[in-house]
Amino acid sequence: MAANEATLAGSKESTVKGKTTIADSVVASIAGIAAREANGVHAMGGGVSRTLGAVRGKMPGADDSARGVQVEVGEKQTAIDLGIVVEYGTPITETAGNIRSNVSEAVESMTGLDVVEVNIGVLDVFVPGAEDEETGESPRVE
Repeated sequence: MAANEATLAGSKESTVKGKTTIADSVVASIAGIAAREANGVHAMGGGVSRTLGAVRGKMPGADDSARGVQVEVGEKQTAIDLGIVVEYGTPITETAGNIRSNVSEAVESMTGLDVVEVNIGVLDVFVPGAEDEETGESPRVE
């Protein structure tokens, strides 16, 4: 088994009949989607990551749900690091708490892994009216 996969052995019956492995990328995707669902999250990842994600997002079938997410997955536990951009005016500590809750619940319920920590790095603040790297929208006045 590769180092980047988790093995989940539920009941004795499931271990007799086989094992389930969950790749890091699966946990990262689940965490990224759950983090984006929290109020006040404008985007995930740093400037370069967001720019590349915007280009990738224009390609058919592109999935950037794991952008801004790093995970470390063990056999029974996982630790998650998130890089976010918050919307201006959003209470950051409240948003971070909501993200931790969303991510922990989603990852634990979908994978059965115990989420031991969710670390959040606030990388930027999105100010409405400034150029948005993802949409390419320009400010109304120059």
